Amino acid sequence: MAETAQDVVELSHRLERENVDRDARMRAVQLVRTGNARALYGSLFPSEWPQPIVANTIDVVAQDLAESIGTLPTFSAAGDSILDESRRSRADKLTKIINYYVYHSRLGTRIVQAADRMMTYGFLPIRVEPDYTAQAPYLQFDNPMGSYFTKDRFGNLTSYLRVFSRRANELAAMFPEHAYRFERRSEWGTEENPMIKMIRYWDKEAERLVIADEDAVVLSTVGNRLDRIPVVIAGRPTLDDSPRGSFDDVLWVFAAKAKLALLSLEATQKAVEAPIALPQDVQEMAFGPDAILRSQTPERIRRVSLDLPQASLITENKLDEELKFGSRFPDARAGQIDSSVVTGRGVQALMGGFDQRIKTAQSMLGDAMAEALSMCLELDEKVWPSTRKEVSSVTNGTPYKLRYTPKDVIKGERGVTAEYGVMAGLDPNRALVWGLQGLGAGLFSKSYLRRNLPVQMDVLEEERVIDVERLRESALQAVAGYAQAIPTMAVEGGDPEKVVMAVQSLIDQRKKGVPIEAAIEVAFAPPEPEPDVPAPGEPAPPGDGAPPGAAGLGGAPNPAGMQQMLASLTGGGNAGTSVRTLRQAPIG
Repeated sequence: MAETAQDVVELSHRLERENVDRDARMRAVQLVRTGNARALYGSLFPSEWPQPIVANTIDVVAQDLAESIGTLPTFSAAGDSILDESRRSRADKLTKIINYYVYHSRLGTRIVQAADRMMTYGFLPIRVEPDYTAQAPYLQFDNPMGSYFTKDRFGNLTSYLRVFSRRANELAAMFPEHAYRFERRSEWGTEENPMIKMIRYWDKEAERLVIADEDAVVLSTVGNRLDRIPVVIAGRPTLDDSPRGSFDDVLWVFAAKAKLALLSLEATQKAVEAPIALPQDVQEMAFGPDAILRSQTPERIRRVSLDLPQASLITENKLDEELKFGSRFPDARAGQIDSSVVTGRGVQALMGGFDQRIKTAQSMLGDAMAEALSMCLELDEKVWPSTRKEVSSVTNGTPYKLRYTPKDVIKGERGVTAEYGVMAGLDPNRALVWGLQGLGAGLFSKSYLRRNLPVQMDVLEEERVIDVERLRESALQAVAGYAQAIPTMAVEGGDPEKVVMAVQSLIDQRKKGVPIEAAIEVAFAPPEPEPDVPAPGEPAPPGDGAPPGAAGLGGAPNPAGMQQMLASLTGGGNAGTSVRTLRQAPIG
């Protein structure tokens, strides 16, 4: 751990010396991809053709690779349980907070560039920093060029630094208390506004900004609020633990292909401009279209043949194959499909290695982003613990709003998982068929299938919607069965008016746009309680009128009716209804 500005500068110099080969490889591939190949290959190309005349295959492959890798996984909070509803509700809220970090950091649009840098340079630093304006953590994808780090024997970061340059006047405006230092450097140098080398250094204690020269000075220091360095390194696996990009070994193959294309162009030009051979009897030479040459042997008038050697064509094809093989780019990605229906060697077989490469890269990048989002939860809880927040975002295509206080919701639960799904490598049709087969065989649950489908879906929200839809269908089936009991009630002497009025009320409520569950509640609301009716033979209380049909003094009592109705559901989800009417009359 560097304690002083001079320690930071010395650590920077040591890491630059140790990674000189890595930096050279990164600089070379950057030159080729940005169209500055001449700066790398020197005099390989003549002055009249200073750049390669072939397509920049390395850049094309890198962009295709980044676009294939650069898809966001499904981020969710650890601890979700399908059997514990309280844990599931808590994990659902944490998942929404995590996806707000993703939305606020614009990872959906920046992940392609992140994947491009990781595959091109071999590693990618993901840094977490607080956004005090939005009061939320923010994820930064640093440029690997100029980034250095050290790890302990357990693979944990012990330091991380970035080396970059800024103009003197820009730094003077940012740090007016140190403006005299930058003005003095402008006076010493030959340039009026020189570039000044800077170092941004992180360790477990703080973040420091240091001037990287003999007069090392710390311009600013910010304490680290986390228990670890707020940086995660996503990297490709290598044999010697030194970062290596995907195209480090094919740069000179590309140069040879470009040089051969120039030689082929030169040979073609010379063949077109070859001298004309004439027989001895031609005395005058005419040029231009429709020119006439008189000769006794006109078949001997021709240009001197300068044919391209067959070896050049073979070499060109070989170099193209080597370039694609070295970058692991299948011909199927370029539209050159050589599949056979007879042998079964199809497109999926041709792209098997490419798909595996995508899956491996997504796994490494997804795990790194999940760890960075875990740091975001920790940062949110420690920097804004009591701040009442209201956030809105979109999770798997479903918009939502959430109010939360970090210390009341997070409570140290910072686990984050990133899932691309076991069916991410399949097209949607095959993924659905495979999933339904596994579900039918009882290999996994419906919740597992929803989480791993290669489509955007808020699993918890979708499960709630499905439950509501099924209950609504069951309620409608019960009402339909209730309405079908009207003929039976009429035959048995019952009064179907109540059923008819309930169904009519339900239809009227649905016409007004009332949800089905609310309409059923209104249509089948219990009747208002009736006033007490005196027993037969007892005089009615004063001022109370006897209800219609009740027995009067000396009159015969009318039969009293009672109806029982039962609605049920079978094991297959079908609704059933039974109605029974009982009639009772006093004896005597």
